[in-house]
Formats: sequence, structure tokens, C-alpha cells
Amino acid sequence: MRLAALLVTAILSATPASAQGPPASEVPTPASSAQDAPKKDPQALDLPVSLDKIRAALSQPFAPSLKMDERPIFRVQIEERQKIEELLKTLKFNSGPAIPGGIYGYDQQQRLFPAVNNPLMQPYAAYTPGELAQVSLTSIVENYLAKKVVSGVARSIHASAEQAAREDVQQAIREYCAAQPRAGAGIVICDRPPY
Repeated sequence: MRLAALLVTAILSATPASAQGPPASEVPTPASSAQDAPKKDPQALDLPVSLDKIRAALSQPFAPSLKMDERPIFRVQIEERQKIEELLKTLKFNSGPAIPGGIYGYDQQQRLFPAVNNPLMQPYAAYTPGELAQVSLTSIVENYLAKKVVSGVARSIHASAEQAAREDVQQAIREYCAAQPRAGAGIVICDRPPY
């Protein structure tokens, strides 16, 4: 890296030096002849750096220095989800059943048929107060009570199936023990049935 910087410095400093003309003291005057001027080597430039040193450094093979004594660093980071995010995910922001015709259709109906001028054109206007209460109670019963009834029926079906399975197992154990010599005496499952 230092060689590259040195080379760039040499190139940048050599360019202005070669672009300049000879110093004013060396400029030949018309009166002086070409023989009076000292002969200079056209390749010898007065540079602040030595081109021989640069050439010698560039001729050496480049070997990058690697540090093998450094140990790699491994890091483990564990991030725990915030409890507030979990809480917000469990919340449901349902606004209830969808409006028939969509929200824009509902808005259009409200603009075309204002509630003050057209009371029978409003949603649920077709129901009498008693019918509206019946529809509301039916919805409440369906949402809360029906789920519990269905889960209760499922539990009773499961319990009866479990009881039938136990009876089948007991019958199979009895048949097994009856088929054994001395009616299965000395066999643990025959002496003490599991059920």
C-alpha cells in the first residue's frame, strides 16, 4: 500500500516538473549561443523522489502481511419478543358483521335516503322492535350458548367412546386370561385387571 502511495506521489510530482520550462536563469538569450549552454541529460530530472528507489521497490514481489495470531470473534444475540406485541396480536378489532352492500353502498344509501326523511329505508327498518329484539337474542345465543352446547355434546360423545373402549379392553383381557393355563394365574394382568 505504501508503494502505491509512493508511486502516485512520484507521478503527480513528476508531471508538473516536466511540464515546466527551464528556470529563468537557464533560458538561453538570443545573444548566447547553443554552445555556451551546458549540455543536460534529457532523462535526468530534478525530482524530490528517487526513481531508482521506486523501481527497486516495484521490482520486489509483493507479499501481503497476514496476521495469523488473531482469533475470530463470534457473537450470539438473542432477541426476545416484546410482551406488548404479543398482547396486541391477540386482540381482535372486528367491527361486527359486514354491512350489506359494503361500506360505500351504506354511505350512498345514507346520502340518498336520510334517516329523518325516510325512516323506513334505514337498515333494520323492516323489523318491528319485537322482531329486532328476537334477531339480537338469536345472535347472542348463537355466539355464546351454541358453542358451549356443541362442546358439551362433543365431550359426552368422547366419554361414551372412551367407556366403550375400556369395556372392549376388559373383554379382551378376560378372553386372554381364560385361554391361558390355570385361567391365567400368576399373570399380572389376569390377577389385577387395569380397570
